[in-house]
Amino acid sequence: MLHSFMAMSAQSWQHPAMKRALLLPLACTSLLGGCVSTVTSIVTAPVKIVSKAADIATTSQSESDEKRGREMRKREEEIGKLERSYSRNAQKCREGDVDACDRAEREYEQLGELVDVRSREY
Repeated sequence: MLHSFMAMSAQSWQHPAMKRALLLPLACTSLLGGCVSTVTSIVTAPVKIVSKAADIATTSQSESDEKRGREMRKREEEIGKLERSYSRNAQKCREGDVDACDRAEREYEQLGELVDVRSREY
């Protein structure tokens, strides 16, 4: 019986209608794979766009920390420059240079504003 089934199925494969009947679902399956991936891309596109926009609009904690660090270093640099200039002008003022006294006084006020803890933003 098995032998006759195998002989019949071998003959069936030779018939053009049988070939089309078996190959058509296989061809459709490969086409559906592309459709599914396209549909998936279209469905997930708005989600990706919204999440990208949210990433751009929000600042992460590490980015905030980096920005704060840059601001602190810049402020410390400015304080250092003013302190050095104030020291030079204060020394010249003690030696009798009236213009240096004015510059030292302005720098001292600027230093007070930069170093004043109450003026800092937290």
